Amino acid sequence: MRILVTGGAGFIGSHLCERLLGEGHDVICLDNFFTGSKDNIIHLMDSHRFELVRHDITEPILLEVDRVYNLACPASPVHYQYNPVKTIKTSVMGTINMLGLAKRVKARILQASTSEVYGDPQIHPQTESYWGNVNPIGIRSCYDEGKRVAETLMMDYHRQNGVDVRIIRIFNTYGPRMAENDGRVVSNFILQALRGQDITVYGDGSQTRSFCFVSDLVEGIIRMMECDNFIGPVNLGNPAETTILEFAEKIIRLTGSSSKVIFKPLPADDPKQRQPDITLSGTKLGWQPTVPVEDGLKKTIDYFAALV
Repeated sequence: MRILVTGGAGFIGSHLCERLLGEGHDVICLDNFFTGSKDNIIHLMDSHRFELVRHDITEPILLEVDRVYNLACPASPVHYQYNPVKTIKTSVMGTINMLGLAKRVKARILQASTSEVYGDPQIHPQTESYWGNVNPIGIRSCYDEGKRVAETLMMDYHRQNGVDVRIIRIFNTYGPRMAENDGRVVSNFILQALRGQDITVYGDGSQTRSFCFVSDLVEGIIRMMECDNFIGPVNLGNPAETTILEFAEKIIRLTGSSSKVIFKPLPADDPKQRQPDITLSGTKLGWQPTVPVEDGLKKTIDYFAALV
């Protein structure tokens, strides 16, 4: 097939492009390089099946493809709060443009949504039927509400125009090619540990996250795209929940670092708990994560160690 991956030079997008090329597809990687990097895809450039297009999806583009994976959007608070108007434009106008493209060429389109649509959840773990607890005027809402609108657009184009859509909700994901400067706990903690710096934990460290290795996530994304009788939304993440403090201590141990943990105030609207209920992905896609957190962390630490 001929496949378009928006945000294809990003962390998850580059792994997806690599996997799709490995399966023999023609891949068009579309990225404006706001948070993506050519370094993530440089090893794919020699393939005659791979094309790179520098483009911002807030502007329309005409392409002939069979599949659209819409991953384009800054995904860490540091990046999406840097230009919040641009962030919500990417989720809203960008999704409209990609849906228009899919409608015109009758392509199937998958929207990469996020666990952030659940906000600071009052139900734990989070199931797809939960409508969320999002602050619509908070500093994270450019991302949270943008992704919620993207899901709305997907469903409306599907109901009104018959566009063949898929929706996934991605929970915390980690692995090689994460951005060094994305401000998220995995990259922050690993880099601080490798440099022997104090490890910064926001709040008291009791807030929880669930971390999924990127190869597991990519498997789930592709299974969802190729599932013929289910449009979603579906949670994709690892239900193995850990506190942030436990996670910091694990990284200190795995890196052999002498770093100490220090505590700073919790940012506004930071979710206190985050854990996916993946019952639906198991029954509909036969998917669940297979990479143990420690194995994935070792690979991620090796990646960052080569950069430090």
